[in-house]
Amino acid sequence: MDNSTYVSISQALALERSLDVTANNIANSNTAGFKASRVDFTTLVAQTSAGNGHKIDPTDYVRPSTGRIDSRPGPLQRTGNPLDVALSGAGWFSYRTAAGQTAYGRDGRLAVDAQGNLVTVTGAEILDDAGSPIAIPANSAGGLQIGTDGTITDRSGATLGRIGVVDVPGIADFQRVEGGMFIPPEGATPATTPATGTKIAQGFLEQSNVEPVLELTRMMEIQRAYDRAMTLLSDQNDLRKQALGQLGRLG
Repeated sequence: MDNSTYVSISQALALERSLDVTANNIANSNTAGFKASRVDFTTLVAQTSAGNGHKIDPTDYVRPSTGRIDSRPGPLQRTGNPLDVALSGAGWFSYRTAAGQTAYGRDGRLAVDAQGNLVTVTGAEILDDAGSPIAIPANSAGGLQIGTDGTITDRSGATLGRIGVVDVPGIADFQRVEGGMFIPPEGATPATTPATGTKIAQGFLEQSNVEPVLELTRMMEIQRAYDRAMTLLSDQNDLRKQALGQLGRLG
């Protein structure tokens, strides 16, 4: 295959990646705290040789990035549920997943599990400001108050713990997992710091920042670009077949 074919293939692969990311955004448009992802494209310049030691003009291939997170906040929705919490600011909740991994996200739909731990609706334990699970006594689960700094008190005013909110440098490089959460790359320990400028709102949930109409429009644009790339591949194959057929007749 010539370079033009490889360029078309690189474009098609990059568009497939972008289509997958956009489809995932749309699927999570109703997931609390979900942050949309975007795929950027870069140019990979390859210098090739004509086979006799002479270099020819370099070829530009399309290369998708690993993706970036759209960190814009989603709208807050009042629920009135005392175990619903939302973040106002740039910080992240930290969680411990069922697999024992530390994850980060913005989903504040909480509940108290059978062991008395404060967890998300997906079963991940939400962690305090020291990185430990938060235990809620059985007789206190019905009257919890959660302050703007994350401090949890029972109906008598006794402090039960404080929800941790952290800044996570480099979260764009983390792996996205179920529930709109992010886990660090294997073996990495993120250098998190307390998110001092972020406040917690009790009785609210942050909605996804995905805008479905815009994502659907983007999906259609990607699909059209993908169709053009595949058409170009097909045209190149037809031209190659015609050239081979003519060479065969000349032979």
